[in-house]
Amino acid sequence: MRRSPLQPFFRVRAARRLSVLAYHGVDDLPSFTAQMERLVRGATPVPLAAVERAVAEGRPLPPRSVLVTFDDGDRTLLTRGLPVLDRLRIPAAAFVVAELIDGDQPFWWREAAELVAIGGSARVLSDGAPGAPGAAVGRLKALPDAERRGAIEELRASAPRPAARQQQLSALELLDLVAAGVAVGNHTLGHPCLDRCTDGVVRAEVEQAHRLLTDWLGAAPTAFAYPNGNFDARADAVLRELGYRLGFLFDHRQDALLPPNPLRISRLRVNSDTSRARFDTILSGLHPTVHRLRGGC
Repeated sequence: MRRSPLQPFFRVRAARRLSVLAYHGVDDLPSFTAQMERLVRGATPVPLAAVERAVAEGRPLPPRSVLVTFDDGDRTLLTRGLPVLDRLRIPAAAFVVAELIDGDQPFWWREAAELVAIGGSARVLSDGAPGAPGAAVGRLKALPDAERRGAIEELRASAPRPAARQQQLSALELLDLVAAGVAVGNHTLGHPCLDRCTDGVVRAEVEQAHRLLTDWLGAAPTAFAYPNGNFDARADAVLRELGYRLGFLFDHRQDALLPPNPLRISRLRVNSDTSRARFDTILSGLHPTVHRLRGGC
């Protein structure tokens, strides 16, 4: 796809678009380093605050603007990603799962996948393919939230051993990120898919995380990322009440240099091990376009 005759056209078009890269962990450090060096050479990395200013003032961001974001708060952002970002002076934003801070509880999807892999079972997964942890997680995300939580309890009870613990970021480390140029935002309290939650849970997930982050950071967060990218109008209303300025999806699209809907900004899906060729076509917008034409979402 990188050698497609359409790639030059999409590169020119991308100069007039905002690319928000959505990472999770930094598993492949050499590849991630190469990606960030590519941004420094050919794009304009911008901080979260610049996007907020553009929206507040009604002035588009500079051409080729790229915002680097990380979801969930995986520790590899701190241990592997931050030194690269700091050396290259690339600002970023991290959206953290508040109830996990200062603990060692694994992300629920990692725990569920491990429990399925070692033989755990749940009634709602009983007709699924055995030994398919990824498929099981996908089915759990599609359930009403209360059923998802119940299924995870069943997996815990039926598995031969607990899932491995996972050291999470501490509240003090959140301040380290901020000091190094990484803005910290809200990614809910426990990372449910909000469109699968009741009204009360939606409000609690946003508000409780907001209060915790405000206490830890000494200032209220102003940016939010939807877990799994699932937009929810009820959450949007709560965010507006709390004074949030930006909200981010996970829809594998670029946005305008002046985003028309600041609480629904598109992001591009990318991993630290994404190949150089694919990374270039993601930045240009060619890969997202082809992905949508092929029925991706």
